[in-house]
Amino acid sequence: MSTSERFGNQIPFCEPYHYQGFPSPYYNENHIKFRAKVRKFVEEELKPNVDEWIKTGYPKELHERAYELGIQGVIYPKEYGGTRPDDFDSFYELILIDELSRIGGGGVLGQMGINSMALPPIYNFGSDFLKDLVLRDVITGKKNCCLAISEPWAGSDVANIRTSATKDGDYYIVNGSKKWITGGMMGDFFTTAVRTGEEGMGGISLLLLPRELPGIKIRKLETQFDNSHNTTFITLEDVRVHKKYLIGEEGMGFLYIVHNFNHERFVISAGTCRSARVCYELAFKYALTRKTFGKPLIKHQLIRFKLAEMARQIEALYDQLERVAYSYSQGIPDHKLGGQCALLKVNASKTFEFCAREAAQIFGGNSIIKEGKGKIVERLYREVRAAAIPGGSEEILLDFAIRQAAAKANKLRSKM
Repeated sequence: MSTSERFGNQIPFCEPYHYQGFPSPYYNENHIKFRAKVRKFVEEELKPNVDEWIKTGYPKELHERAYELGIQGVIYPKEYGGTRPDDFDSFYELILIDELSRIGGGGVLGQMGINSMALPPIYNFGSDFLKDLVLRDVITGKKNCCLAISEPWAGSDVANIRTSATKDGDYYIVNGSKKWITGGMMGDFFTTAVRTGEEGMGGISLLLLPRELPGIKIRKLETQFDNSHNTTFITLEDVRVHKKYLIGEEGMGFLYIVHNFNHERFVISAGTCRSARVCYELAFKYALTRKTFGKPLIKHQLIRFKLAEMARQIEALYDQLERVAYSYSQGIPDHKLGGQCALLKVNASKTFEFCAREAAQIFGGNSIIKEGKGKIVERLYREVRAAAIPGGSEEILLDFAIRQAAAKANKLRSKM
């Protein structure tokens, strides 16, 4: 990328470095064109409607519109209706998530990310029947697919899920409940973790549950954060589903889920990084114009210190995001990125939390009301926990990263 390529806000650190004239080895002209396409869509068709959609929910048809523009299908293979370019790599997805997250909270098009988490088990391990049933319709925006794993008694502790799937001839009878299922009100299909065997990870399988099956009840959960998307509770009562809806092999569900987690954490981290950057951008612009004690906020050393600390953390986080994206693009197996993606997500949520807090302090009273100059900071502040907990809480991920490192260390010692 040429150093002359400038895009978006040129105040330092309000955009990623390569938007502001600095060279990067990762992006080419096709990335630049795609970035412009997504930004135009966000500015012209999403941002003007966010406040209204928070009240009503965003229209499902928005996914078809995003597909028509060549945005929604960019990460998916052409054989299933995707619009993946010939030079596709993970930097396209990083650009996609980063640009969509400029909206400033509210969950608009949140189902796009959920689809990207719920579909991989199907196209990686599912039968041709399941692929034909689900992939094209979801990728083209006509339908949606949700990931149904967490339960009231098993969040990060996936190996202890209780939802059961008991065999009855050619069918499974599913009973249980799923909680915190993002997008459930929009979902047409659910990639669902069930227990088909003994206790522990070896007894878990994945079933695809079509929404229309009798016995599936879905209700919306009210959340701390504004949500034009939705978070739901799903009750499964004697749901009868044919064995052909089994994803992959019975008893392999836990491995399929773990295989999927790292990408989920990458997606969450990319969006969270931009949310932190939005906090910085808004706070910086406010500090230029808001006066206290006879001078703009930016003239106060303490305010500059806050902004510098925000920028420092955001830039470090973005560098880490690019490193993980590069690993994916170079074909590093997903299971080898567990520790990297765990630490990435923790860095993302902690950076976002810091930036949301400091932006709120800079905005003062304007950050605690849902209107005016500080309304986006107020909204983002309430989204912090939704970044820190889903996809693995900070505590679970930190422990996981070092447990994995310790296991490798012990293995290396045994060979000495």
